[in-house]
Amino acid sequence: MRFNPKARLDTSRMGDAGRGSRSGGGGGSIPIPGGLRAGGGIGGVIVVILFLVLTQCLGGNGSTSASGLDTSRMADTGRYTSCKTGDDANTSADCARVAVENSLYDYWSKALPEQSTASFEAEAGVETFTDAIDTGCGQATSDVGPFYCPNDQYIYLDTTFYEAVLQRQLNGPSGAFVEPYVLAHEYGHHIQNLLGTMSKVKTQQGPKSDSVRLELQADCYAGMWAKGATTSKDESGQVLLQDLSDQDIQDAIDAATAVGDDRIQQETGGRVNPEQWTHGSAASRVKWFKTGFTQGSLTACDTFATDNL
Repeated sequence: MRFNPKARLDTSRMGDAGRGSRSGGGGGSIPIPGGLRAGGGIGGVIVVILFLVLTQCLGGNGSTSASGLDTSRMADTGRYTSCKTGDDANTSADCARVAVENSLYDYWSKALPEQSTASFEAEAGVETFTDAIDTGCGQATSDVGPFYCPNDQYIYLDTTFYEAVLQRQLNGPSGAFVEPYVLAHEYGHHIQNLLGTMSKVKTQQGPKSDSVRLELQADCYAGMWAKGATTSKDESGQVLLQDLSDQDIQDAIDAATAVGDDRIQQETGGRVNPEQWTHGSAASRVKWFKTGFTQGSLTACDTFATDNL
């Protein structure tokens, strides 16, 4: 993955809350949707939740505001102020994150209205943090993993997640395209929010549950973006991503494999039990990412219209 050095980066939808303190739970904390418990880690037992099931965020119903993103709630430690160009993105992981967000924004601002009756009038924000953060869905800690909150339309990410959880606990990949895949998946949840898809989620667990369908569709949307990523542009018309390599796509496939429910159950020492799945098997996650990447359409990504998951 290489960014165009001439591209200009827009940090207006990026924020960083810095280090937050962990509460004792309860009250406004995010409910844990069928997490897998693993020995060790913080406090002896940690809860690993990959890509949180969004509709369980304190009654979130998938509604959006026509006024778009509320940036007044975005904290900012100045983490992204030096991210100006694609050249910065090629040398800084923080600036690469900005460039990927810019690419996702540009891609979906065109693809969504072209392929549906929905408009792209509501933006998504990206807020990074360390340890804990207060969100529109309650307080979250880094144990939750990356997630999208439909109540405030923000993607929340503790950037230590990739090494601490994905690599060390789940034996996942460390390639450069792993985080872009995760961000693209979470952005896919924002697209589902705009399309009203979250209202379809009634069943929370099981290999063909609505929750699994929602997550597999977000993987498919991530694949759609990957297919069109090199056509995304900055505000002046400069291409943002110059190229994605075969290795980049393999990184995404490896990451999708690592966060399959069956793989998580295996890696955390549990028995593979499909009735507890909330996100889909490794094979299904890879299948739907590839579907989005090869076919590149919302129609092809309709996981609610098939039982062939």
